[in-house]
Order: sequence, then C-alpha cells, then structure tokens
Amino acid sequence: QVQLVESGGGLVQAGGSLRLSCAASGRTFNKYHMGWFRQAPGKEREFVAAITSSGRSTRYTDSVKGRFTISRDNAKNTVYLQMNSLKPEDTAVYYCAGSTWYSGTESSYDYWGQGTQVTVSS
Repeated sequence: QVQLVESGGGLVQAGGSLRLSCAASGRTFNKYHMGWFRQAPGKEREFVAAITSSGRSTRYTDSVKGRFTISRDNAKNTVYLQMNSLKPEDTAVYYCAGSTWYSGTESSYDYWGQGTQVTVSS
C-alpha cells in the first residue's frame, strides 16, 4: 500500500510558478508510475502529467505542454510538478496518484492523495 500526501499549492498571479510535491510512504514507491490530475470547480477530474517508475519517460496533456514538468526523486519517495507560466484556467485541486500502469487514464490509478488547491488569479 502507498499513501500519498501533496503539498505546495497556493495562490499565485497569472504568469507565476508553483512547484507541487507529493510524498509517498512505503518502500515500493519506485515500482509505481506516478501521475498528476486536477479538478476544477464544476468539472470532471482530468489528467495532467505522468512519469514512469524509473523517471525516464513522461507524458502531458496538451494544455500544459511546455509549461509543466513532472519529475521524481525515488531516493526521497517524492514526485514533483513544476508549473510555470500559470494561467487562470489552471486553477484546480491537484492530485497525485500511483499506478502499476503508465497511463493517462484515471481508472488505472490505484492510490490517490488528498489534493492540494492551486488558484491562479488574473
């Protein structure tokens, strides 16, 4: 079992940056592919980015390509989401999740954090 705790959310002006962190418990973190998802008010949760267990491969939804970077440090059991050039439409609760599949599909993920709020003001 893996427990995930996100941090790093907050309020930022458009054009600014934030780095989200997701700390995982357990010894098997490096066996899991990790993803970030987000849910804006009144909308369904959507895929943002994913990274393989080794960290060698990443994938992003089109709306964040070139602005967001997912990375991980397996020695620290932590996955990150660096968010630059933030836009008001990035406002959402951001969740990290773990899966045995390298996937952009929410249903593929077995473990979820509680979420962290990101608010981008215009």
